[in-house]
Amino acid sequence: MKELDKKYNPREFEDAIYSFWCENGLFAPPEKPQNEHFTIVIPPPNVTGQLHMGHALDETLQDILIRFKRMQGYDTLWVPGTDHAGIATQIKVEAVLRETEHLSRYDLGREKFLERVWDWKNKYGSRIINQLKKLGSSCDWGRERFTMDEGCSKAVKETFVSLYDKGLIYRGHRIINWCPQCETALSDAEVEYEEKDGHFWHIRYPFKEGGGFVEIATTRPETLLGDTAVAVNPEDERYTALVGKTLILPLVGREIPVIADDYVDKDFGTGCVKITPAHDPNDFMVGERHGLEQINIMNGDATINANGGKYEGLDRYAARKAVLEDLEAGGYLVKTEGCKHNVGTCYRCGTTVEPLISDQWFVKMAPLAEKAIEVVENGTIKFVPDRFSKIYLNWMRNIRDWCISRQLWWGHRIPAFYCDTCGEMVVTKEDSPVCPKCGRPMRQDPDVLDTWFSSGLWPFSTLGWPEQTEDLKRFYPTNVLVTGYDIIPFWVARMISMGMECMGEKPFSTVLIHGLVRDSLGRKMSKSLGNGIDPLEIIDKYGADALRFALATGNSPGNDMRFSDEKVEASRNFANKIWNAARFVHMNLEKEWSTSELDTSALETEDRWLVSLYDKLVAEVTENLEKYELGVAVQKLYDFIWDIFCDWYIELVKPRLMQKGSATGETAQKVLTYVLSGICKLLHPFMPFITEQIWQSLPHEGVSVCVAAWPKPDARFDFPADEEKMNEIIASIRSVRNCRAERSVPPSRKTRLFIKTDRTDIFGGAETYFKFLASASDLEFVTDENALPASVRAITHAATVFIPLGDMVDAEAERARIKRELEKCEKEIETLNRKLSNAEFCAKAPEKVVEAEREKLKKQLALKESLLAAKEI
Repeated sequence: MKELDKKYNPREFEDAIYSFWCENGLFAPPEKPQNEHFTIVIPPPNVTGQLHMGHALDETLQDILIRFKRMQGYDTLWVPGTDHAGIATQIKVEAVLRETEHLSRYDLGREKFLERVWDWKNKYGSRIINQLKKLGSSCDWGRERFTMDEGCSKAVKETFVSLYDKGLIYRGHRIINWCPQCETALSDAEVEYEEKDGHFWHIRYPFKEGGGFVEIATTRPETLLGDTAVAVNPEDERYTALVGKTLILPLVGREIPVIADDYVDKDFGTGCVKITPAHDPNDFMVGERHGLEQINIMNGDATINANGGKYEGLDRYAARKAVLEDLEAGGYLVKTEGCKHNVGTCYRCGTTVEPLISDQWFVKMAPLAEKAIEVVENGTIKFVPDRFSKIYLNWMRNIRDWCISRQLWWGHRIPAFYCDTCGEMVVTKEDSPVCPKCGRPMRQDPDVLDTWFSSGLWPFSTLGWPEQTEDLKRFYPTNVLVTGYDIIPFWVARMISMGMECMGEKPFSTVLIHGLVRDSLGRKMSKSLGNGIDPLEIIDKYGADALRFALATGNSPGNDMRFSDEKVEASRNFANKIWNAARFVHMNLEKEWSTSELDTSALETEDRWLVSLYDKLVAEVTENLEKYELGVAVQKLYDFIWDIFCDWYIELVKPRLMQKGSATGETAQKVLTYVLSGICKLLHPFMPFITEQIWQSLPHEGVSVCVAAWPKPDARFDFPADEEKMNEIIASIRSVRNCRAERSVPPSRKTRLFIKTDRTDIFGGAETYFKFLASASDLEFVTDENALPASVRAITHAATVFIPLGDMVDAEAERARIKRELEKCEKEIETLNRKLSNAEFCAKAPEKVVEAEREKLKKQLALKESLLAAKEI
């Protein structure tokens, strides 16, 4: 056996253990199929990224699942990789160029700039991968992928061309979301909406003939420069006679019609709406229906273009100010009202997005959404928790065509080519096609694809598609996707859509949703608040296991969690507790006992109690993990290890361990070894490093706990009578300890205890336990407490223990304490009665849950009876 160091110091062994796992190839599935597969593809972190708490949570949850399934015997595969992150990476490299060389990408040109980006990727791209390894992620690193590697790039071309050939990808002149800072189009999913304070400016639009005007209200007065109509609701009697008349656009002088359209809400504002088809998505639709001219008044940087007349060259906000001043001077501005409204911002840089008319590439999403909706509606793909399926379905049922082109240089170039000689366009997988009409070389579209296009193919492109590889046949569809709720429309929806289209099959069976990691006050972590926590600093200070355990503790699918240093310190303390318990076991082993078998015939009461509870723990933790209740599982492990194993069992068997060479001592050693080994296995998915270190120090079979067989419940370890006996004895000892602690009585002060109970079957042989753990000099059974000296009562539902403490007993204080305990007991009885009288609870809750509540009520009623009897004394 390998001796453990005196102190738990994760720095000294975590890196070495990770290298040991990798060197032995423990993260890779067997070369040939042996068992059912379990596959996860990692949500690829941006190649620009550094590990943050969101990554740490995401990867920890995935690693828990993959380690659990690996130990269960599945052929497990966790595919790692990184995303090229189009906008983010290009912005990062451009910033470096500006700061270090005072150059722009245009100074270098496209080819040279892309060489710089690849250099940057090759230099820094592995940083986050190394950080994931530091966390303990057990990915198969031999299968690491990158969204722009050769295979993934081939998959992107294959998909684009196929969708284009089917008429599902098209180039169109449509309204899109435009980021003036990044100078690129954005999809609807890349726009984040924030409620901001704004204004409604009421403006008069005069009629061409006959005098009079209509009044409109707008939050973006500068866009009136592109107005081509004013719309009213056809059922609005106030304006019926005005439909068809002509207005003169203020400041511009353009003649525009009054039109009738159902889009207008007659009860909102004035009931008249200015229509700017080139700068509003709803106005664009109205313009399409009525054949209105589309006048774009903005450049890509949100300055006004030549269509804006005298305002040309002004920034959009400077133009707004100038337009308002001119409207007021011309008598067109009626009034200004304050308002709150949702403003779209770029998800990447936070700049207010500008709706613009533009030539872009789009995916027709409605046909793709049909199957993607169906597989969630019929349960083929399940969301955990289920409430997120509603968010997904709502998004998919209202989905609009997806703008997939981006005005960037870094990314998958759109495989469309144009002939400048004859105007022909082709979409092809070829790299340098010639024009099929005139034979001339063709020019490739300068735009690149939305990063999420390649990410949408991730579950199958990483396995080799479009080639029919062995990995694709063996590991697709994958089993579970672990991701945050914030990218359901970005990524989850697209993976399901693309999986159903390209593979004809779901990409995964389950979508496990987690929430955000917030600070201790519940605030989102951000640079502006300065409340971000670097997980690498946490790992350096406390170890990866402490961080992982803290992230798993209290984790509930779909819910945000709070994180604090105190939480990690508690996890580190738990690791210390396990380490010290393992060292205690080591120091008391006289020989190497088997950890694979345990003979039940020689077990004593506390042994049977422990293995029975351990057996239940195995069953419950396994069930919790199967149901993705990771936070519940880890809490049960914590309670068993800290309370049952360390605080009670180890203390209970210390007298036996002192009997060197005895049969009872050897049995205690065997139980300690067997259960500690089992604990290492159950805890391994959560705390892989410390469990490996301890497991290697124990007698074991196999190369690593990482691939050891997951424990299974054993019917031989079902000892309900011993469970009840020890639980009642421990409850009484705990009550005695509490009574002594309240009076600051030191453990060294022994006292004779008197016990009154009708459960002699339980307490009959408990004298040793009370002597060793309750500071009893003796234990005597009594039936009449009236003859006893003044005593403090330690009351449980099964027994009353009298503790004669002489002058330290305050009769009034004792009666007050019993009264408080009685009140607490009666409240608990009331709560339990209310729950058990609820027909819906009794009908819907699992039978074992209802039965457990009934058992609690029974014990509380017995406790109340004992407290009432004590109150009368």
